[in-house]
Amino acid sequence: MRISDVIGTKASKDVITIAPDATVRELIRLLAEHNVGALIVSGDGSAVDGIVSERDVVRRLLDSDDILDGQVAAIMTAEVATAAPDTSLDDMRLLMTERRIRHVPVVSEERLVGIISIGDVVKAAMDQLQFERDQLDSYVHGA
Repeated sequence: MRISDVIGTKASKDVITIAPDATVRELIRLLAEHNVGALIVSGDGSAVDGIVSERDVVRRLLDSDDILDGQVAAIMTAEVATAAPDTSLDDMRLLMTERRIRHVPVVSEERLVGIISIGDVVKAAMDQLQFERDQLDSYVHGA
């Protein structure tokens, strides 16, 4: 299974982005509004300038409450691990595990085409296992 297959099955294919100069307060509002754990930081809506997650916000709140009125660029991760649409599900699991990350932007020809979360990866793996189980059951029982 490829990442493009996973993106194709997602209920929402929209990728929510936020500008680097937006405030962290705006970021929190968007995270809650869209019920997501991370946003892609993009100045133009198609290039990946960074990624910022709920975890980034929480860790910075320890330093100061003033971070809420600061810019997203101050707390984002600038070196972003990305994947291509033809990346295998196994390679994505490995990347997420090794880097201890939960969200990976999917990029094709330097343009953002999707985002994959660890939840998407787990769901796809479970769906694949269920399909294989059903196939084996059908084979064994001659249905």
